[in-house]
Parts: sequence; structure tokens; C-alpha cells
Amino acid sequence: MNKYLKLSVLVGLAAAAVGLTADPAFAQDTPTLDTGDTAWMLTSTAIVLLMTIPGVALFYGGMVRKKNVLGTLGQSFVITALVTVIWMVIGYSLAFAESSVNFVGGFGYTLLNHVTVDALSGTIPETVFIVFQATFAIITAALITGAFAERMKFSAMLWFIGIWSIVVYSPITYWVWGGGFLGSDGVLDFAGGTVVHINSGVAALVAAIMIGKRKGYGTENLAPDNLVLSVIGASLLWVGWFGFNAGSAVGANGGAGMAMLVTQVATGGAALAWMIVEWATHRKPTVLGIISGAVAGLVAITPASGFVGPGGALIIGVIAGIVCFWGAAWLKPKLGYDDSLDVFAVHGLGGITGAILTGVFAVEAIGGTPGALEGNVGQIWTQIYGIIATIIWSGVASAVILFIVDKTIGLRVDADAEAEGIDLTQHGESVR
Repeated sequence: MNKYLKLSVLVGLAAAAVGLTADPAFAQDTPTLDTGDTAWMLTSTAIVLLMTIPGVALFYGGMVRKKNVLGTLGQSFVITALVTVIWMVIGYSLAFAESSVNFVGGFGYTLLNHVTVDALSGTIPETVFIVFQATFAIITAALITGAFAERMKFSAMLWFIGIWSIVVYSPITYWVWGGGFLGSDGVLDFAGGTVVHINSGVAALVAAIMIGKRKGYGTENLAPDNLVLSVIGASLLWVGWFGFNAGSAVGANGGAGMAMLVTQVATGGAALAWMIVEWATHRKPTVLGIISGAVAGLVAITPASGFVGPGGALIIGVIAGIVCFWGAAWLKPKLGYDDSLDVFAVHGLGGITGAILTGVFAVEAIGGTPGALEGNVGQIWTQIYGIIATIIWSGVASAVILFIVDKTIGLRVDADAEAEGIDLTQHGESVR
């Protein structure tokens, strides 16, 4: 036999032997980098970051009085820096590292020392997943600031947000997405209805109550200074939310496409619903109301975006627009608390509405778990269980943190500083 033919036969037999003895499961389970998924997640991460700076910053900054605009904008910016560092040091580990308990992650990812350039999370680099999740931690913390706008000390805000992101945000993230008990028990939260919105909304309500009302609340004109900024901010939130929801598919796939579609539908439905109800009750459809309704729809579809179809999304959006309007226009005045920028009404009530309705409209063919309309009525109770757990931990832990900060450095600026404005008294500068 020709020596080249013999060599070819030997090579072929060796390859066959390797193929027969190789573990098929190993070949199938080994994660590989997908450049399409990676490109989409890089894009999603960038636009989710834009939701906080400048999105939330402008949305909130336009709704406060001129003497507090810079301070309000600055809160979102500095929170972005603060939470980024906390996420790198300990937050990501507490949210996603393996743990022997179902309550919080371990310390295996502390300081991100485990990360290498080749490390993967599914089909994308783990580095990208870490930053993507960091943007969620950032915006959740920034949302809370709207509840105590115009009256909290800058130093107190830093301490509260820093501790809160470790003690409250990271554990709840672990419960739902990191392998904790809520995810294991079947609670559905595709992109942050509980983790982000109920969590921040409840913390905001607690903060508003504990810090007290603004000076002149109910007796003076506390009207927004520049709603143009708020419209720009809301517009950036709408666009960025596609990264928030569709990005939570963690891939460029059909799930991301459906999440994008239902996000758009729910947002439009909620904006129109808020507008119509406000028009009917107050005789004028305000621009502030329309953009608030849009944000309410974005919030409500967040937990459902990977589980529902367009029809369910429209109903979720319409209901959320009505519920959140009721929260801002009736519930807040009735109970008498001063949540300056309606964080609880929009994010707390919107998140609760979306989480419950996820249990109604979830479609098995889309997200793998059927909702009540497909015969799984128990999913509603599972969703309520997740809501209650989130409310209890966020509410109690937030109250404890605020109490400690108040008793050490004080939460609130004094009456003279509040009258002069936080821009000058806290930062020594003004918009003009």
C-alpha cells in the first residue's frame, strides 16, 4: 500500500476513534462566543446606560424647581459612578456568585478577580454581561432619588444609595436572576418588574415618608421648572428601554424581537390611557401626564416582556396607565405623603401591575410558562408571592438604612438651605 494512502487511513481511523470516544454532551454544552449576540448586548448595554445619564437625569431635572435642577441632575450622574464601583467590588458577586443559601450570592466574584478576556456568560463575554447588569443596578438606585428631590443632603444620599445597593438591590437580584428562591419558585420577571421597579418604588415611598414633605408642599407653587428637559428625558427612556427589555433576552434572537414589540405596544397604550383619563377628569391633557403614562407603560411591561404577546401587552399598558394615574392623582393626595416626582405611583404601582398581569397574560409558546388565560391560574399567586417578598425586604431594609443615616449625619438639609435650593447650598453653583 502506498505510504500516503496508509497515512490517510491511519488519520481517518484516529479521527473516527476520537469522534466515537468523545463525550457528545461536552461538545453540545461547551459555551461558544456568538458575535451577533455580543454585538446586540454591547448595544443594549450602552442604551440602558443612557436611560440614567441623561435619561433619568433630564426626566427628573425638568420636574424640579430651577434652584434644584443641577443637584437633581448631579444625583443621577454621581450614582452612576458610585454604583459602578460598588458593583465591581461586591455588588455583582452578591447578585450572581454561587452561594449555599437562597437569599444572597457568595463572595466568589468579589473585585471581579475571576474575570478573564475569554470568560463567557452563555454566548456573550462575561465582561459584557457584568456591565449590562451594572446598568440595571445604576438605574434602580437613581430612580429612588425622585421621591426625595429638593430636600435631601448630598452626603446622606450617597450613604443611603451606597448601602442600599449592597443590602437591598443585590440580594433581590439574586432572588430572581442569580439562582435564589424567587426564581426557583417560578416567579416570572423578565427584565426587572420586581428587581428594579417594585424595589425602587417601595424604597422611594419609604424615603418620602421618613424624610418628610417639602417646605411649602400643598401651600406653595412647586411647579416644574422646565418640562422640555423632562420630555427629552422621557424620550431617551423610551428608546433606552428597548435595551432594557429586549436586551434581557441576552441574545439577538426572536425573544429579543418579541420583547421589543411588546414594549412599544404597551408604552403607546399606557401613554394614551393616562392622557384620556386625565383629559376626562381634569379637562386638559398635560404633556407631563402623557410622558408619565409612557413611563408607566414601560415599567409595567418590563416583567412581562419575555412572556406575553402584543395583545396582552396592549392590555397591560392600558391598565398600567390608568392605575399609575390613579396613584399619582388620587392615592398620593389621599394619603398625604410627598413623593416629589411620583416614583411610587409610576414605578411601584406600575411594577406591581405588570408583575401581576404577567401571571395573567404569559404565553407558553413565548416564554415557556403559561399564565391564567392558558389555564395556569396559580401563576398569579406565584407573582403575588414575589411581589410581597420584594416589598417586605425593600421596605424594611430601606427604612433601617434611612434611620441609621438620619441618626448619624442627618437626612435632610435645614429649612434655610431648602429655601435657597440644593444647587447653591449643597454644590455652590447654579444653572444661571
